[in-house]
Amino acid sequence: MTGELLPRTALTSAHHARMLDILAANFQNITPERFEDDLREKNWVILIHDDAAKVVGFSTLLFYQAQFAGTPIAVVYSGDTIIEKEAWGSAALPRTWIQSVWKLHAATYPELPLYWLLITSGFRTYRFLSVFWREFHPSCRGPTPPPMQRLLNELATARFGARFDPAAGVAHLGQPLRESLLPIPAAKLQEPDIAFFAAHNPGYVDGDELVCIAELTRENLTPAGWRMVMPAGERLAHAIARDPHGVP
Repeated sequence: MTGELLPRTALTSAHHARMLDILAANFQNITPERFEDDLREKNWVILIHDDAAKVVGFSTLLFYQAQFAGTPIAVVYSGDTIIEKEAWGSAALPRTWIQSVWKLHAATYPELPLYWLLITSGFRTYRFLSVFWREFHPSCRGPTPPPMQRLLNELATARFGARFDPAAGVAHLGQPLRESLLPIPAAKLQEPDIAFFAAHNPGYVDGDELVCIAELTRENLTPAGWRMVMPAGERLAHAIARDPHGVP
């Protein structure tokens, strides 16, 4: 599997059709009009291809500047994101996503702190946070710090308006997964992060989206996150620089 980052305006009609097919196969209540309206407000798209160059997944992105507490910040908002089941075991999506976000940040607002606004109605997407980022909110690791909660609420209110419920921390968007993808396996519910998601977004079965936020810094990457952005040699050099006595 391989991934590529494209400006939204570079997508072809064939890309649009294929993306709509993938989305409709995995989510309920999808219409061409709703898909196009959502896509139109994004400025970047990540496409995932299989070995035959067929698109098997995608993620839409809105990269923009905002204000918080009188200070400018950079924000990446994840829109529709889905990958076909045949590609679930591939790291192409997270690798391309993380590398693309670094590139966009460096090319646009490198001097500004960068925050990821993520909405998720599926535990698999929520797990993306815990696998690749050390600190994110909300999470089972502790209460969201008040400044981060205010930032989350401001960004979500600006984007979703009355559809965002700050008390519940969810956006009511009415686009649930297909019924076959809704159940959370019992074994997965033993994982603290997934149990937290299920408890804090019980309306995911109706398409409620848990609104999440994370500051995207190199320091906030987990070891798995570092593997997405650095070749093995660079990872070793980075580890040695951080702890010269801890690396054989």
